[in-house]
Amino acid sequence: MRLTCHGAAGTVTGSCHLLETDEYTLVVDCGFFQGRGLSDRNDDEFPFDPSDVDFLLLTHAHLDHCGRIPLLVKHGFDGQIVSTLATYDLARLIMLDSASIQEEEARRKNRRRSRTKTKPAEPLYNVEDVLDSLDFFDIFATYDEPIELADGLTVTYRDAGHVLGSAFVEVDIEEGAGRKRKTRRITFSGDIGNVDKPLIRDPASPSRADFVVMESTYGDRSHRPFDDSVEEFREAIVQALERGGNVIIPSFALERSQELLYILHGFYRAGDLPRCDIYLDSPMAIDCTRIFTKHGDCFDEEALQLQREGGNPFQFPPLHYTRHAEDSRRINGQRSGAIIIAGSGMCTGGRVLHHLRHNLWRPECAIIFVGFAAEGTLGRRILDGATSVKVYGEEVAVNAHIFTVNGFSGHAGQDTLIDWVEGTGEPERVFLVHGEDRPRETLAAKLDETLGMQVHLPMQGEAIEL
Repeated sequence: MRLTCHGAAGTVTGSCHLLETDEYTLVVDCGFFQGRGLSDRNDDEFPFDPSDVDFLLLTHAHLDHCGRIPLLVKHGFDGQIVSTLATYDLARLIMLDSASIQEEEARRKNRRRSRTKTKPAEPLYNVEDVLDSLDFFDIFATYDEPIELADGLTVTYRDAGHVLGSAFVEVDIEEGAGRKRKTRRITFSGDIGNVDKPLIRDPASPSRADFVVMESTYGDRSHRPFDDSVEEFREAIVQALERGGNVIIPSFALERSQELLYILHGFYRAGDLPRCDIYLDSPMAIDCTRIFTKHGDCFDEEALQLQREGGNPFQFPPLHYTRHAEDSRRINGQRSGAIIIAGSGMCTGGRVLHHLRHNLWRPECAIIFVGFAAEGTLGRRILDGATSVKVYGEEVAVNAHIFTVNGFSGHAGQDTLIDWVEGTGEPERVFLVHGEDRPRETLAAKLDETLGMQVHLPMQGEAIEL
């Protein structure tokens, strides 16, 4: 077997791992690169022939794992895509939104270029390309049930506890002939979820593996207990509202927004919130919330018990869904008492930019980050202590109170990652991907020290013989 990481090697975006055997070629994930200096990679040609790929194994529906699937199909992929059903529903939504954004960006550029002889801008892919790619999703995995994709090739999807429908994938490949024939297992973690969170279950335990390809987003730190993070979140909100300000929460549309609604619903039921209005100001997050209600089978016992008691974290009196742009603009006339959840989580685009422009300079307001912000993003610059930032070309002072509540992360912290990979037994090698250099170097040292594991840090495009 040969493994080549064509994305998420030294970065936390662009996941794409090529696995080649004598008989089959597989790709695990095919995601967008995001962040300054990385997004240009999306324009590059694939360093392998998409028409040679037999199977694409999709671990979950985040854009940095599924965003280039339409490009793969556009450039010749005609194999089969495997995912859970919840991942398919969410990936469809995420990819269609990505196409719409690209089409609008191309139109905006072409309006500026209309009076010149500059070559017209084109999206990487359009809505039609996404619809074409959906035809290749034809194998839907159920957790813990092996799927024989072909002779000598079996995959098992197990609950990764990261987002709705997310999975890590155990790939079993038979090699050799006769008595020398044996099965080798390579496990791809996808993104491993945090523990003790509401809505979805904790990550399942993996089985024995010969090789492991594991994410390392938070490989250099462990998260604080979830309950402590919830209390910190509540205090930050209450203080801002009592100061007469607003609360802006940059949030990913998928999973994080629904989790925040669940928590805010709990505050509301307990009487722990001052009088306020809660806005979910993201058409994408609203659509994801609708899909959540369809896949309650993925919920954990706490969320299922709430349903049995008649509670609905996605529908309660202070909550407003603002799907239309004019409703979003109207929020900015509210000077106090607003809790605004808006995308994107790293502040790379979306409606949150408008809310930052109206509130970031106000010392009575609070900006609460509840997830990872990659290097080069506006969110990272704010978190790193910038005194002013550019929003839509306008310099805006950073006077609001800035909070980061990392216990809400959908990614496992260092301790959870170590516990998870320990379940694979004694793999020959562990490959750390989907992490910046410092986190994965720190985790590599920790795995060597505590478990005696042989760890390798793949470079972009590095081919590794297994």
